[in-house]
This record gives sequence, C-alpha cells and structure tokens, in this order.
Amino acid sequence: MRKIVLSAAIAAVAALSFAAPSQAGYYSYDYQPYCFIKKIKTYDYYGNLVIKKIKVCK
Repeated sequence: MRKIVLSAAIAAVAALSFAAPSQAGYYSYDYQPYCFIKKIKTYDYYGNLVIKKIKVCK
C-alpha cells in the first residue's frame, strides 16, 4: 500500500513538472512584444563619447 501511494506521488510530480514549462512559452497570434531603443554612453581610450543603441524587447 505504501509503495503504491509513493509511486503515485512521484508520477504526479513528474507530470506537473513537464506541464509547467509547456505553458510558460505560449504565444498567441496577437502577441506584440514591447520593444524600445536603449542608449548606452561610454568613452573610448582617447576620451571620446561613444553612444551604442541597443534594441531591447520584452
């Protein structure tokens, strides 16, 4: 009896662990990512300003 309960609990945990990641990556056809341009200001070796533009999407 104890082995049956233990194996049922292990099977339930295994089934839930496979189901959770499959729901996390779902995108519908109406999905619109939010994107913006991020500007990073740095200085090179000679002291000149260098601006990098990076596109960031969420």
